Amino acid sequence: MEVALAILVVALALGFDYTNGFHDAANAIATSVSTRALTPRIALLMAAVMNFAGALLGTEVAETIAKSIVDLGDAPAHTQLVVVLCALVGAITWNMITWWFGLPSSSTHALIGGLVGAGVAGGLGVYGSAIVDKVVLPMIFSPLVGFGLAFLIMVALLWVVKNANPSRATRRFRLAQTVSAAAMALGHGLQDAQKTMGVIVMALAAVGWAEPGEIPLWVKLAAAAAISAGTYSGGWRIMRTLGRKIIELDPARGFVAESVSATVLYVNAFVLHAPVSTTHTITSAIMGVGATKRLSAVRWGVAKNIAIAWILTIPAAALVAAVFTLLVHPFLG
Repeated sequence: MEVALAILVVALALGFDYTNGFHDAANAIATSVSTRALTPRIALLMAAVMNFAGALLGTEVAETIAKSIVDLGDAPAHTQLVVVLCALVGAITWNMITWWFGLPSSSTHALIGGLVGAGVAGGLGVYGSAIVDKVVLPMIFSPLVGFGLAFLIMVALLWVVKNANPSRATRRFRLAQTVSAAAMALGHGLQDAQKTMGVIVMALAAVGWAEPGEIPLWVKLAAAAAISAGTYSGGWRIMRTLGRKIIELDPARGFVAESVSATVLYVNAFVLHAPVSTTHTITSAIMGVGATKRLSAVRWGVAKNIAIAWILTIPAAALVAAVFTLLVHPFLG
C-alpha cells in the first residue's frame, strides 16, 4: 500500500508541476508577447527551455518545502504520504479554479496552503515560525519590493531616454525584452520546479527511498521536464490578464517589469531560500511600471480581483486539502 501511495504521490506531484507550468507561463512571457517583442510560440519555447534550466540551478527552495512547512516527525509512512497526496489535491484544485477565471494566483502558496491544511487535518504539526519567516513575510514584502523597484527604475529610465528617438528606443527595448523574459523564465524554473522536488522528496523519504532534503538527480530532471512541458502548453487565459488587462504595456515597461521580477526571484532563491510567488512578483512589477504613466493607467478593478485571489489562495487550498484528508485518511490507514 505504501509503495503504491508513494508512486501515486510522485505522479500527482509531477501533474501539479505541469499545471504550475501552464498556469504560470504568463509570468515569464506575457509582457514580451503583449509588446510584440516575441511571438507567442517562440516566447513559450524560450520560457520552456529556461524553466528547465532554472530548475537545475539549486535545491535550497526544495529543502525549505521538504523540511520547513509540515513536521512529519515520527508519523507512520502512510500518514505522511496521505498528507502530501491531499496537499497536492488542494493545490491542483485551486490552480485549476484560478486558471479557469484567468486570475494570476500563486501556485507556490497553493502548495504551501495544501501542505498546511493536510498536515493539520492529518494530525501533524506545522512549523509556524518558519512559515511566517519564509512564506508570509516574503509574500507581503516581495510584491511591495517589486512594485517599488519597478516604479523607481522606470522613472529613472524614462529620464535617461527622454531625448532618445522613440522608434529606435522601442526597437532596442524589444530586443532587451528577449533577455529579460529569459531571465524571468529562468527564475520561474528556479523557484517553482524546486517546490515540486521538495514534495516528491517528502514522499520518497516516507518510504525510505531518499533522505529528507536530499534531491536525487532523477527528481530534478523529472520536475524540470514537467514544468517545462506545462509552460510550453501555454496559459492563455492568465496571459491575457497579465499582458493586457492590468495595463497596456510598452517594451520599456515590459523590460523593467521582467528585470525587477527576475532579480527578486534570484535573491529569494539563492540568498533567503524563500519560496516566493513568481506570480505576485511580476504582477506587482507590472503595476509599478504602469503607475509611472499615471495611477489611473492601472486598471485597479482587475488588480483588486487579483489581490482577492492572492488572499484566498492559502486558506482555500488548505481547506480543500484538509477536507480531502479527512475523507480519505480512514480508508488509507
